[in-house]
Amino acid sequence: MIRSLRGRLFAGLTAIILLTGLIGGLFAHRWAFDEAIEMQDSVLIQIAGLVQSGSLTGGRDLRGVDEDAEVWLIDEASDDDAGLWSLKDGLALATRKGQPIRALLRTRSDGTRFAVAQRTSVRDEIASDMAFRTVLPIAALIPCLLLVTAIVISRSLRPMVRLAGDLDRRSADDMTPLPAAQMPTELHSFVASINGLLQRTRFLVDQQRRFVADAAHELRTPITALSLQAENLSAVDLPADARDRVTALRRGIGRTKHLLEQLLALARQDAGSSDGSVMPVVALDVTLKEVVADAMPDAANRGVDLGFARIEPALVRAEAVMLAALARNLLDNALRFTPHGGRIDAWVYREGGTAILQIEDSGSGVGPEEITRIFEPFYRGQRPEGDGVGLGLSIVKRIVVRLGGSIEAVNVADGGRTGLRVQVKLPAASG
Repeated sequence: MIRSLRGRLFAGLTAIILLTGLIGGLFAHRWAFDEAIEMQDSVLIQIAGLVQSGSLTGGRDLRGVDEDAEVWLIDEASDDDAGLWSLKDGLALATRKGQPIRALLRTRSDGTRFAVAQRTSVRDEIASDMAFRTVLPIAALIPCLLLVTAIVISRSLRPMVRLAGDLDRRSADDMTPLPAAQMPTELHSFVASINGLLQRTRFLVDQQRRFVADAAHELRTPITALSLQAENLSAVDLPADARDRVTALRRGIGRTKHLLEQLLALARQDAGSSDGSVMPVVALDVTLKEVVADAMPDAANRGVDLGFARIEPALVRAEAVMLAALARNLLDNALRFTPHGGRIDAWVYREGGTAILQIEDSGSGVGPEEITRIFEPFYRGQRPEGDGVGLGLSIVKRIVVRLGGSIEAVNVADGGRTGLRVQVKLPAASG
């Protein structure tokens, strides 16, 4: 069974065209054949008229509608075929010299008889040739109709293919309605159903985001209190076993506090509605320098060489806190996956109307099957490192999208060195 709608339409229309062409061709062939036979009879009648008028005399071979017609003029006085002359005047089928013929017999005014005859095999051959020429254009038209049908079907279904492509290219959090104005009327109900589903999904996602933000906000106070109490316990003289437990408690509280901060940052980006056209102009290079300076102690503790490979002035329209969060999360992610003795390089430069921020580490990179998922919330990959919760790159993606830019992550391998390169492109602003 053909599952493709395009295939079904083409198969159905092809069957209709072929069946219609076959039936039409058979009728046309039969009609043309009969018309050719009648034309041959007309030729016999015309020749007989000429004989009766005295324009043609004696037995001879004549030409009919073409060079191979082989029409005979037979006179009773010179032909003693009793089987032929026993027929009445008019058109009739007969046999002459063992060959079937079509003959027209007439009687002259003086009582003598003559016949105008033609072999039936010649007549049938002429009629078949004329019928074939009549059907030939129909046969030649069928492939053209099939080609036109395929083009029409392809063009008619193109809006559906374009709609599917638009949906495939959308990001997971893009819930904007599909435009129905340019779609065929047959797709309006389908597009309306998809838009209704997108609207319900957006409502559920907004509810989830509000819940996460509210929960993170409410948990922030008790977690802060727990953190203070754990700090107070660390100053108390405790047995070694109890001190180890307090240390584990502080690490757990730190991870929870980091998770809440990331959740709140993600909620702020989701709820943000600032228009990039009215945002202040911020120096991207200055912001990255400040973030790199703040990350230097952590990099030194991890034994990671952190520095700039290229730093040039680049202005963008954004809030300074947004750019700082973007750069900080990129560096935190790179530090988490860069081993001791590794290296992290940072770039800031401008290409035409685009400001580019790039962070490249010397870690193990990301698996090909994971590279497209690292910007998803809470995705930590198959080899999670450190206390991350899988929200850093998701926050970066939200900020980049909000600023009208793009982000790309690729694995790099240069001279035996592997790692991950994350490149952010933002619209550049004039000073």
